Parts: sequence; C-alpha cells; structure tokens
Amino acid sequence: MFEWMAWTLPVAVFFTCIVLMLVGMTLWEIKSPTVMRKGFLPIETTRGDRLFIGLLSAAYLNLMFVAISGWLAVQLGQEGDLSIWWSFVASMGLLVFVMRKG
Repeated sequence: MFEWMAWTLPVAVFFTCIVLMLVGMTLWEIKSPTVMRKGFLPIETTRGDRLFIGLLSAAYLNLMFVAISGWLAVQLGQEGDLSIWWSFVASMGLLVFVMRKG
C-alpha cells in the first residue's frame, strides 16, 4: 500500500510528530478551549490556526531544503546531500515559533 513512498526514518519521525501534535492539540482543546489572539501573523488566530500555518510552513521548509540540499552540500564542501535531519530540526523550530509567537 505504501510502496510508492520512501519511508525513511526521518519521514516516519516527521509524520509521527504530526500525528502526536494533532492528538495533543485535540486533547488540549477539549480541556481548555482556545481564544483568538494576535501575534506576528497579520490575522487573529486560534491554536488550531497556528498549528495549521506552522505545519504548512514546516512542509514548505522541508521541500526547500530537499531542493537546495545538493547545492548547499557543494557550497559547504561535503560529499553527497546534507542530512534531512537538519531540515526536520529547522522545521520543528519554525513550527514552535509560529505556535508560540504567531
């Protein structure tokens, strides 16, 4: 069923984190309903809005990293592409930033 996708460890960890975040946010919403607030984003958002925006941002950051990892490895003088773990850590950092300050 999933033969079409390259299920590497970073991909599995990334999707596992997304599932855990969705479960955690659902439980948090049940326990403490959210209120609208305004951060650096140009709109008032709820926790769910910020999670969605953060997940989209994380996905685009990962795609950009995959697109430039070969070029970046050459610029840094490394053989082969850079590890996808770098983009995973950066995308999770971006997600946390959007959730806290967005």
